[in-house]
Amino acid sequence: MNAATANAEPRRPGLLLRLLGAGADAVADFGKLMIDWAVAVGGMTIFSFRVVGWMLTRRPRRETLLPNFYQVGVLSLPVVALTGTFIGMVLAVQSYVQFRVMHLETRLGAVINMTLVRELGPVLAATMLAGRVGSAMAAELGTMRVTEQIDALASMGANPIHYLAVPRLLACVFMIPSLTIMADFMGVAGGYFYSVHVLGIDMHYYFVNSEEYVGSFDIFSGVFKSLFFGIAIALVSCHRGFHCDAGAEGVGRAATTAFVYSFVIILVLDLGLGVFLDAVYNSIWPEGMKMM
Repeated sequence: MNAATANAEPRRPGLLLRLLGAGADAVADFGKLMIDWAVAVGGMTIFSFRVVGWMLTRRPRRETLLPNFYQVGVLSLPVVALTGTFIGMVLAVQSYVQFRVMHLETRLGAVINMTLVRELGPVLAATMLAGRVGSAMAAELGTMRVTEQIDALASMGANPIHYLAVPRLLACVFMIPSLTIMADFMGVAGGYFYSVHVLGIDMHYYFVNSEEYVGSFDIFSGVFKSLFFGIAIALVSCHRGFHCDAGAEGVGRAATTAFVYSFVIILVLDLGLGVFLDAVYNSIWPEGMKMM
């Protein structure tokens, strides 16, 4: 072996070997992602069963329950009312042009109000709750985890899940229907104001068509869906806070992931519950209700 051969660079692997290596890395990354998802879903499921178990077996104290009701319900009313009002106006603006082409301006009230009470009202109320309350829950519980306050509660004989998670779950479940109704009401008011006083639609036909096409089942559908949204927000936010990583970065990541996961679950639940409620509606009223 001469010096030139000894100092030669090592031969690079062939194209086939590089493709096989890239494929193996992709499979490994996909497998790690699936394992992480399975661990997260399993941990979330176990945590949810523990929260529900404590909620059913032992009543939370009033001193821990009422502050959470105030934080979740009362303090969320302004942002939910403001959001609902402008969403109703936006629906009026965007729908008026299309309905004017078909000469159906007077049906605008039915479309706006049905869209609000069935879909946008509960989804927007849940989104505001996830952004304002869910992130705060995750950050607060994450800070307690990082500073070992949760461990201190356990060492004093208090169950952290019963003391911290159960009141927040009950607050979200009982308060989000009220927030949904507030979002519906303000959205209907905003849509009415813009449609009648700005776009010039006749007030009589606006309310007559709304009353004809928007029924009690539509309002029930929105409130019913909001209950599941509240459960999802509370469980996801508390879970992310209880399993927060160490440090300020971990607390911030817990707050961010709590909102993102809650929002995705809200959309998935909205789809599933929407299909279910439509099936129930069609089974009770097979003829349905026609807009034309």
